[in-house]
Formats: sequence, structure tokens, C-alpha cells
Amino acid sequence: MSKTIERPAVTELSIQRECESGSLPDDEDIRRFAAVALADLDDPVLNLRIVDEAEGRELNRRWRGRDNATNVLSFPAELPDGAGINLLGDIVLCAPLIEREAAGQGKSLHAHFAHLLIHGILHLRGFDHISAEQAEAMESREIRLLADLGIGNPYVTYDH
Repeated sequence: MSKTIERPAVTELSIQRECESGSLPDDEDIRRFAAVALADLDDPVLNLRIVDEAEGRELNRRWRGRDNATNVLSFPAELPDGAGINLLGDIVLCAPLIEREAAGQGKSLHAHFAHLLIHGILHLRGFDHISAEQAEAMESREIRLLADLGIGNPYVTYDH
């Protein structure tokens, strides 16, 4: 018998859909995905923008110097101490790229979207994957959080 884990709702999650797709998770699912990565924080606030490839490419070029769209970008907030708000920052997800990746990797779109949203939130929380040690810590946390959602390990590959 599995135990249901109660997670508090995200205090404030602004969802901007600049790219429409009937296949993407709805706002309720997105809030549920985010909540598992934010459960141990007090009053977290973040923004999510779902974009097309043109906007994803422009943002990646402007902020990372890479002339291509990427699946997820994270922009941590830089607030002074005592600002009175737990603003984590902004996450940008490129819907068409995420859809293609999910199909190409044989994953459900919901599972891949949840993984990338959690990945982006962990970046906002200070996690990174520059070194092997950092990558191990971040991936382990992603795997645990996705398991809380009933989603399998996104790093397991299957031979077809």
C-alpha cells in the first residue's frame, strides 16, 4: 500500500503560456509538479513561462550566448536581504523542444515536462551539475522528487 505524501501548494506560481499545445500538462498538474520541489520552503514564489522555439532561442542567445533553443532556462532572483518575499526566480520551458525530446526518448510528455520543471526549480534553489559530484546530488534529488509524483527515473535509458 503506497502512502500519499501531502505537499503544500506553491504559495505563488505565475504560469505564462506563450506557446499553446493541447498536449502540455494543465496548470493544476504544473502546480503539482512544482510543489514537490518546493515542499520544504516557506512561501516560495516563482514564475514559469512556456515559450515557442523562437523565444527560447532568443533567450538562450541573450543570456547564455548559445544560438539555439534549449529545453529549460532558469533565472534566479537577486533580491537584497530582508526583501520580505521568497522570490526564487523565473523558469522558461520551450514546449516544442520538450515535446520532440519526449517523443525521441520514448517518454511521456507529462513525465519529461515534470522532470524539466523540477530541474529548473532545483537550479533556482542553487543546485547545479557542473561537476560530477554536483550532478550526482542534483540527479539524485530529481529522481526522488519525481518518484513522489509516481514518475520513474528519467536517467534510465532503454534499448529499443
